[in-house]
Amino acid sequence: MRYDLDDLRLYLHIVAEGSITAGARRMHLSLPSASARVRSLEHHAGVTLLIRGRRGVRPTPAGTTLARHAREVLAQTAWLEGAVAGYTRSPAAPLTLLCGGSALHRLVPRALVTFLAAHPDVDVAVSESRTPRTVRMLADGEADLGIVIDDEEMGGGLDTEPLGDDSLVVIGQAGGILAGRTALMYSEVAEHPLVGLDADSSLRRWIEKNLGPHAPVARYRTSVAHLGTVVALAAAGVGLAVVPRRAIDPGQPLDVCDLQDPWSRRRHLLAWGARSATSPTAGATDVASARANAALAEHLSRAARSDGV
Repeated sequence: MRYDLDDLRLYLHIVAEGSITAGARRMHLSLPSASARVRSLEHHAGVTLLIRGRRGVRPTPAGTTLARHAREVLAQTAWLEGAVAGYTRSPAAPLTLLCGGSALHRLVPRALVTFLAAHPDVDVAVSESRTPRTVRMLADGEADLGIVIDDEEMGGGLDTEPLGDDSLVVIGQAGGILAGRTALMYSEVAEHPLVGLDADSSLRRWIEKNLGPHAPVARYRTSVAHLGTVVALAAAGVGLAVVPRRAIDPGQPLDVCDLQDPWSRRRHLLAWGARSATSPTAGATDVASARANAALAEHLSRAARSDGV
């Protein structure tokens, strides 16, 4: 048995309105045409679908069942049309955003949620990258935007703007080793078992780069891939952790101490890639990409401001 989608739409309008005339009006059909479609639908179904009366129509039990399934069919058809329509748009390269692990924890996800919802035709490729590599790729036109650390060697003549604080702090279980402390040096932190990110993560490399050759060797009880896991382990008392203040969600049961080491104070910058600018002779695709890039930058700035850090 084959059903025409327009016939199903008409039938649902008739059931909703309680009138063939009103249903026909919503489909921009004449009453005779709509009536003929309903009779054809009943013929193919082999059962009466509508009870006609002076005050309109109402569905039979079979008609109620048809209406329920027709709604599901039309909803699935809409999903199908939307999915296929995505392939009819002119393909465009995704925007490329590079950033360190701390930005990936909360800042970037917040920005992506709002940006991708507001720009359904724009895709974004996000990769974790240390500042030196990010700067090189931006300068070479291999990325659109990057979130970098202000204390690292920039170079490249890139345009940047402040994005927010990314200073490091020490965290531990509430009421534990850090209780009553407000600040301490990393050398004291390293006397206790730690939990941290994997050795090749951008944050871990930043810390180890700044420690120098004579720094105490810390004992890591475990190394994990995600900053949120590090915070959870520290809160559970597994060990202390050095993390960006931005990584700590408000209300988490943690003791937090500032690091007194100068290298712990750092800020995020939003850096623009060389390919972000468009010339007066740029094509429509380049202009659209530049606008999308600017919009993504605005969403990142807004997300940073919402953190209040």
